[in-house]
Amino acid sequence: MLQSPLKRAARPRSKWAPVVRGVASAALAAAFAVPLARKRLNIPPAVTTAALVGGPLALAVLAPRTKTRDVGLYALQMWGFLNAKDMPHDDPEALRRRLRVTYPIRADLAIGRGELPNVRLQRALEGLGRGNPVDRVLSWVHWAWFFEPHSSLLWILAKHPERFPRSARQMAGVFDLGCAVYAAVPTAPPWWAAENGYADERLRRIMQEVGEEEWGAAWEHLYDFLGSNPWAAMPSLHFAASMMAAILLSEAGPVEGALGWAYAGTLGFALVYLGEHYVIDLIAGAALVAAVRWGEHLAEPLADAVSGALQRLEAIANDQGGMRRLEA
Repeated sequence: MLQSPLKRAARPRSKWAPVVRGVASAALAAAFAVPLARKRLNIPPAVTTAALVGGPLALAVLAPRTKTRDVGLYALQMWGFLNAKDMPHDDPEALRRRLRVTYPIRADLAIGRGELPNVRLQRALEGLGRGNPVDRVLSWVHWAWFFEPHSSLLWILAKHPERFPRSARQMAGVFDLGCAVYAAVPTAPPWWAAENGYADERLRRIMQEVGEEEWGAAWEHLYDFLGSNPWAAMPSLHFAASMMAAILLSEAGPVEGALGWAYAGTLGFALVYLGEHYVIDLIAGAALVAAVRWGEHLAEPLADAVSGALQRLEAIANDQGGMRRLEA
């Protein structure tokens, strides 16, 4: 019996496919296991960082290119950010010795002409009383940030999927560069400076007051879950990410853009009024967004080289060369 042309063309899988898949699978597992065990096993920060960086690369090798994989890559990137942001606080005493407190105070005193803008805003609205509707609304605007940038990307994925990879890459760039600054120059937020005698003692952390009223006993656990490093304030990634989301939404459509900018502006006001950030933090956040947008073309050659290498490994891992030979 004659063999079909398809069977005659069949060839064995690449001998490297099991090796590439095995290494990538191990790297993907390490991206989750190492950060979770870093404190218990006293894993060095450099090892943890390498494991976090390897996660998205491993997924890019293991999974064929689809929208689902793109979402997975972004999710792994954010998993890396969350762990990398808090990692310096694994040793609070060492981080405290490097902490910067006064330089943003000096900058904001200059901006506020001798008084912190945080205090000016809080004094202007103090007649409303504690726990007033403005405090509550602005606190909820702040809490909504944990979803807003990522929800914006999901909207872009649903309505304009061709824009998603670039949009996700730029958003991830904001988080990654901001995290690098946090590690290099740990800076205290205004509420911490006021509580510890560095800034005007009249400055309140309004979100804390509202949170305790809204969430009761669950507030402390919720706050600890959302982030354990209190000295990640400069630049403001809250404002930077919302601003990047507004820009990306504006590229998708005028209505989406208007909503994005409305949220970013309201959040910027809230961050200063609630005592979470200085004005200079917001300015630095805007500068970070500009650096990511304008610097994208500078990083393009390196990004293309990494992408090309990952595509070759992906082809080996998924035996795409063999499939192409079968189809020939």
